[in-house]
Amino acid sequence: MLSTLQPPRCSLSRFPLHLPSKPFFFHSKQTPYPIANSALTDQLPSSNASQSLHSQILSIRHSLLSRQITATQLAESYLNRLRALEPHLNSFLHVSESVLSDAREIDGKIQRNEEVGPLAGVFVGVKDNICTAGMPSTGGSRILEGYRPPFDATAVKRIKELGGIVIGKTNLDEFGMGSSTEGSAFQVTANPWDLSRVPGGSSGGSASAVSARQCVVSLGSDTGGSVRQPASFCGVVGLKPTYGRVSRFGLMAYASSLDVIGCLSTTVADAGILLHAISGHDTHDATSSKREVPDFASQFSAVDSLESKPLKGLRIGLIRETLDNGVDGEVNSAIRAAASHLEELGCSINEVSLPSFSLGLPAYYILASSEASSNLARYDGVRYGNQAVADELTGLYENSRATGFGSEVKMRILMGTYALSAGYYDAYYKRAQQVRTIIQKSFREALDENDILISPAAPSAAYKIGEKVNDPLAMYAGDIMTVNVNLAGLPALVLPCGFVRNGSSNLPVGLQMIGAAFDEGKLLKVGHIFEQTLSERRFVPPLLADDIVG
Repeated sequence: MLSTLQPPRCSLSRFPLHLPSKPFFFHSKQTPYPIANSALTDQLPSSNASQSLHSQILSIRHSLLSRQITATQLAESYLNRLRALEPHLNSFLHVSESVLSDAREIDGKIQRNEEVGPLAGVFVGVKDNICTAGMPSTGGSRILEGYRPPFDATAVKRIKELGGIVIGKTNLDEFGMGSSTEGSAFQVTANPWDLSRVPGGSSGGSASAVSARQCVVSLGSDTGGSVRQPASFCGVVGLKPTYGRVSRFGLMAYASSLDVIGCLSTTVADAGILLHAISGHDTHDATSSKREVPDFASQFSAVDSLESKPLKGLRIGLIRETLDNGVDGEVNSAIRAAASHLEELGCSINEVSLPSFSLGLPAYYILASSEASSNLARYDGVRYGNQAVADELTGLYENSRATGFGSEVKMRILMGTYALSAGYYDAYYKRAQQVRTIIQKSFREALDENDILISPAAPSAAYKIGEKVNDPLAMYAGDIMTVNVNLAGLPALVLPCGFVRNGSSNLPVGLQMIGAAFDEGKLLKVGHIFEQTLSERRFVPPLLADDIVG
């Protein structure tokens, strides 16, 4: 399925990224080249700062505007690294043919002293269920194989308008239905930390690509944890915004009341910058919020400017039910160590109980499957999707869907259709909606007493490819930490906090921070301080450890 890409005949070490070995510092004095008038570039550290904000996006911008490197050189570095790693990882379904021409256009503007956008030279991977004009957008499904949308999703359009370059389309479980990226109709993606393990799902390609530095940042979609769980498995930052913060226009619908477009990056600062870029009301999406988008960059402070207790007075609630039986012991230890670190930063840590937490998983799968059965009805070979050969219309519908959909998608359509059928609606769908209301209320009450709630992002570290593919219930159980947040429509940030031992190597563990609706700024501020002050900040896969600085 991977197009415009050929495996190189060379070693990985020949393709280090041509970025400085040390972070750049940003000075308040006037730069000789114009900077776009955007809040993304307003909050830069002064020349007195002794530490950077740990932002790859800002480092790239500085290196371009100071002419230390060109966008074309950056593009060649990322493409070379992508080609070198792709035969091992299978993160991408398609690589853009216009990356170098887009980079040369940025170089031309800089040479002419023209204004360039705040994301100029930033290479973005886009999950393949998010529409991109002129590039394949398959949703990981055979039924859309070869489909090229005539338009960009709003999130993609906004990235391009700010100078970002879409480097390619990343692999996913078909239509976002899965937790391991093994459900893709085209290929299985590997985890950069251990090629025998899954990257998580359904945004596994996006998480793997960011972890392996095949792109700077990426877009994913999160219906029940599909940004956050892969972020945990791959040791990167994953941000699920509040429902309505980011337009869903151009996102292939799975469960419309749960779907959100989210961000994956190597640092919290980059996640905040990317979120700012894609947020805001969109007339094409009636569910998008008209709230003003805050300047998330203003939440970030260099580590040397922090007080000894920078989070003093912040109330953190550790969700008791997320550390019960069923959670790996080393994951449990990593989360408790993260809570202790937050306490050292000045937070007060309290265990909170959410008795309805365990109800979220069955309610989620009823609601998500029900909405999927409705949303995917459009793929019939006539309105949407590849058309199978048949002698009559009913056969055409049946054959198109039978050959186009994979087994997991078919199973969820059947489950959803059953839950919505006459005689069972009240017993399943209606009851699940009632549970959803209870979950929303319990989160609201907990967040009235606490500023942020924390939990593991997943009950285990990444598991072996094939380990759970024939046990759907075990696969579904892995979503227990994340689905409640989608049911409540709240924002959540996942960032690496530690490791689980895996023989002679380590696998990353992610800490999930949950905030009140539209309070992403607080999550980003706390996450950024946590990230900068964590003693182990180098979450770089062994595959890259000798070639790249995290």
